[in-house]
Amino acid sequence: MSFENKIKELNIVLPKAADPVGSYVAAKISGKLLYISGQISIDENGQLIKGKLGKDLDTEAGYNAAKRCALSIIAQVKKVCGDDLTKIKSCIKLTGFVNSTDNFIEQPKVINGASDLIASVFGDAGMHTRAAVSANSLPLGVSVEVDAVFEIN
Repeated sequence: MSFENKIKELNIVLPKAADPVGSYVAAKISGKLLYISGQISIDENGQLIKGKLGKDLDTEAGYNAAKRCALSIIAQVKKVCGDDLTKIKSCIKLTGFVNSTDNFIEQPKVINGASDLIASVFGDAGMHTRAAVSANSLPLGVSVEVDAVFEIN
């Protein structure tokens, strides 16, 4: 099954691929690697998902915020690949940042939201290495940010 068909089968609606808001690019290809800049947690209405895990949000809310980051990652991938996901060979790595309290220790469970979505869309090609890191603060007060590296054909 194609990645596009999998997106349709899962009833996934991708957000618009956001333009960068700083001095960087949203995506960059180097050789066979496609780097996607950090995508922040934004809900389906375009509102920032803000807050600190362990204080304002629980693990499930963080999981869903990370899932939203993964949707934005896929939207960026589609944009840079000219809407042709057949150019994707595999997801190499995700790095997830969780805006969390000093006592919060479930960063991996939060970032599973992004990992699970990438794996559900890309199947075996979506299995990736990963880091899940706590952050004292994230841009604009968002709860989660995830970046990605893909291999392209």
